[in-house]
Amino acid sequence: MNTYLTLSLGAGMLGIIWGFYQSWRILQKPTGTEPMNAIADAIAQGAEAFLRREYSTIFVIALVIFGILWGTLGALSAVAFAIGAFCSAAAGFVGMNIAVRSNIRTSVAAQKGLGEALSLAFTGGSVTGLMVAGLALLSVVVTFLLVEGGASPEAIDLKPLVALGFGGSLISVFARLGGGIYTKGADVGTDMVGKIEKGIPEDDPRNPGVIADLVGDNVGDDAGMAADLFETYVVTAVAVMLLGQLTIPGFSHAMLLPMVVGAGGIVASIIGTLFVRLGKSKKIMPALYKGLGVSAVVSAGLFYVITTALMRGNGMFSTMNLYLSSLIGIAVTIGMVVITEFYTSKNYGSVRHIAASANTGHGTNIIAGLAVSMKSTLAPVLLIAAATLLGFWLAGLYGVAIAVMSMLSLAGIVIAIDAFGPITDNAGGIAEMTNQPEKVRNVTDALDAVGNTTKAVTKGYAIASAGLAALVLFASYTQELAAAGKAVSFPLSDPYVLVGLFIGAALPYIFGALAMEAVGTAAGAVVIEVRRQFKTIKGIMEGKKKPEYGRAVDIVTRAALREMIVPAILPVGVPILVGFLLGRAALGGLLVGTIVTGLFVAISMTTGGAAWDNAKKYIEEGHFGGKGSPAHQAAVTGDTVGDPYKDTAGPAINPMIKVANIVALLIAGFLH
Repeated sequence: MNTYLTLSLGAGMLGIIWGFYQSWRILQKPTGTEPMNAIADAIAQGAEAFLRREYSTIFVIALVIFGILWGTLGALSAVAFAIGAFCSAAAGFVGMNIAVRSNIRTSVAAQKGLGEALSLAFTGGSVTGLMVAGLALLSVVVTFLLVEGGASPEAIDLKPLVALGFGGSLISVFARLGGGIYTKGADVGTDMVGKIEKGIPEDDPRNPGVIADLVGDNVGDDAGMAADLFETYVVTAVAVMLLGQLTIPGFSHAMLLPMVVGAGGIVASIIGTLFVRLGKSKKIMPALYKGLGVSAVVSAGLFYVITTALMRGNGMFSTMNLYLSSLIGIAVTIGMVVITEFYTSKNYGSVRHIAASANTGHGTNIIAGLAVSMKSTLAPVLLIAAATLLGFWLAGLYGVAIAVMSMLSLAGIVIAIDAFGPITDNAGGIAEMTNQPEKVRNVTDALDAVGNTTKAVTKGYAIASAGLAALVLFASYTQELAAAGKAVSFPLSDPYVLVGLFIGAALPYIFGALAMEAVGTAAGAVVIEVRRQFKTIKGIMEGKKKPEYGRAVDIVTRAALREMIVPAILPVGVPILVGFLLGRAALGGLLVGTIVTGLFVAISMTTGGAAWDNAKKYIEEGHFGGKGSPAHQAAVTGDTVGDPYKDTAGPAINPMIKVANIVALLIAGFLH
């Protein structure tokens, strides 16, 4: 086996082994009192039951697609599709299982102080991060070994690798949608009755929907995010390999480079996790960013060694230009972190402006939140545009692709920072429901507040990487057509291109609307059930009777699984219809339209929703009257609107964009 493939294979396995080692460390920690274990067990059982039912639903659809791929593209493509789907599902399942076992241990660690709780919660998050990066790289390397077969670089058929990406994308769009519908349906429905109608606090054990709400944090922000970034990682690596084969023909290292860059990123991410420690300032966010910063610096050093070793003598681009392209990806990652925190952190003006607007009512709070969500799109888009132009100037389309791959190589540490969020949220819920001392709740509240911002930051990173990955996929689509002797341009004077552009631009809006409606339907079902229990089970409000938590969990599970099907089929079905009915030019227009509007809609929704949420938290800290004040009630309304924005519709647009592009790549050879 090629030395570089061996290194990549080893790095992928190292990521998985490190994840299991961290899991073992977590499971050695104490689990607290019997009441704490009862709640933690209920959360774990609900999350695992949802994921099993969700994957069972997806399995039927995947089986149909597996058969179609076998019949059209061959057995190897069908097997690669199955590998992608399985590894994506496994990454989410393992990560979520550790998250639901880290929450109670974080609650117990909070009794010893902020440093202990932070360390344990982040360790739990790092399991998801390293499992995603490790499994993603491993799946790409193994599939490449299956298709290589000793052939010359230009003769290697990379179509099975595209099918691998499709398998990951299929799981991702369903996981993001299903998990997002579940988490926000439970959250909104529970809050509407508990906070607004009954006036009881969040995570109050008297609320029949509270366990469903805590389950939702795991299936949405852990399993869903894992599947999302798994497929972005795989799809990006595959797109870079395709472009390498087409733009530097005959030079095999152009296809190996993305895998070795991914290997360097895993090593850097593991090193970065070792530096996440609370400093003298006792501030949580700098502790997390220290790990990201170390990973970025180590990656920059490793990428220089990797690029000079692999790409010397490629005959097309200088190794320094390719190395500088990889640094662009790191810069975009840091830039997205800074921009997203500026718009979503309580320390800056955007969130405080939304909070202040709540003083004058519900309507002004909604208006302010919408304005911030729209404004938040400009800086990320300018950053992505600058990165695209710089990468292209340095090394053409291949330079842009390398920038995206270097960005995704940091997925391990970035996902670790994100998966920290649901663990701390659950830890706070367990502490609240078991009446832990105020000092414990103060620790979990501090971690939860930061977790909300880290989740927003990671979604910003995911959207930016998805946008850049989609641009690379679109370039691969055009190159694939050219290689098949079907080269096509996309002038706006061509009515087919224009029609495709309009249809593609509409897709993210229709998709987002269906996702929002699904949350509304699921939340409505939860509201009816929670109201029923408050009305019929006497003694709940007095704490004399326990609610039937399992009923709410089951109701929102069935609603989420039912509602996710139609929107998830859109990015698969529409490109096929447009491609075969209107042709390859119209399909190219569709892809461009989907990328452009999808990027704006996703950034707007995720950033705006997080800003609404943190504005509510800012008021709850005592500003503008604090909890229970008119301003707080208005902020709760804003947060209720923002929840499905940031945790369902917005994030699910990421995989939707890439699924559409992957489908286009798969059918390119069949189009007229």
